[in-house]
Amino acid sequence: MGVTLIHTADWQLGRRFGNVPGDAGAALHEQRIETVNQIARLAQERGADAVLVCGDVFDANTVFDQTIRRALNALDSFTGDWVFIPGNHDAALADSVWNRADRIDKPDNVHLLLRNGEPLLLKNDTLAILPAVLERRHEADDLTEWFDRVKTPAGAIRVGVAHGSVQELLPEASEAPNPIAADRAETAKLDYLALGDWHGTREINNRTWYAGTPEPDRFKSNDPGNVLAVEIERSGAMPSIEKIAVGYYVWRETEFNVHSAEDIAALERALEELYSDPAQLLVRLKVEGVVTLALREQLREKLEEWGARLHYLEVDDRELIAEPSDDDLDRIDRGGFVRTAVEQLRRQATDPDNPEREIANAALLRLYQEHVRMEKP
Repeated sequence: MGVTLIHTADWQLGRRFGNVPGDAGAALHEQRIETVNQIARLAQERGADAVLVCGDVFDANTVFDQTIRRALNALDSFTGDWVFIPGNHDAALADSVWNRADRIDKPDNVHLLLRNGEPLLLKNDTLAILPAVLERRHEADDLTEWFDRVKTPAGAIRVGVAHGSVQELLPEASEAPNPIAADRAETAKLDYLALGDWHGTREINNRTWYAGTPEPDRFKSNDPGNVLAVEIERSGAMPSIEKIAVGYYVWRETEFNVHSAEDIAALERALEELYSDPAQLLVRLKVEGVVTLALREQLREKLEEWGARLHYLEVDDRELIAEPSDDDLDRIDRGGFVRTAVEQLRRQATDPDNPEREIANAALLRLYQEHVRMEKP
């Protein structure tokens, strides 16, 4: 008999988003539970035999008991087997979140795998789950090594679950070392090796995949926000892998050069094209260029409007230089002491060799904004 699996990892429930302040960060925190609900509904709709959750289920071993209970409640929609292993964020320490979870009255279809060397047999022993369990945050040895030696029932589909780094094949260093051999599926005769730790969906080989985090959590273009539906017809058959998007929030980084009013209009169009629903979008925007004070103020107002439309907007304008025009200076003051001071600030702000150029720019902009404010009725 074949099996259908949902492979996911790196839920990091309980995570706080200190870099996203206020209600926007709180909403990201809450959405992670709702995304688990969606995974449960998806697994039920697909008729999956099991959901494999490959570590970092919780953001830390210190999460509140309420977070554990909410996580267990979010599993209700799926009546098949849930299989969990620890990751480096929630390692199976002597006093861990898993000890507390085990003491909570959890459903019989929830399996917490907390020991190495012990396969879990499901589907009348036709599906063997081999866990690599992190008992510390960082392990120097490959904890999947025992997969090569363990025997499972004849004809059973062998599936490994692990959390760590296939270091030589990832495009950059993963979050924690915890090495995993790239050829483990081959040496252990696994039909599939489900991995966690890398937060984007990534194929290592035909039988080895990272699912990535199902709810994006950072500005990184590594294909997050998915789970994998894995179908295996029989022992030895090549698995069929389908990537399914489940993430709610979308994180985007973009850069833009601004020199004119037309550029500001073009920036608005670019923001509109990033995603269909701005309320689901988090944007890190880097703005560069040289503008007058009037254009700088116009840009500020437009970005404030977009900050209210988007879920979150982070702006880096350190390389946006405001070079005041004569009209800008006339608007601040046409003569006298203030005009003399403003002229001096302009010289400092437009001197590329001035180490305090940024400070002078900021001072000019504040003066301009104050005069604009005073002009308004």
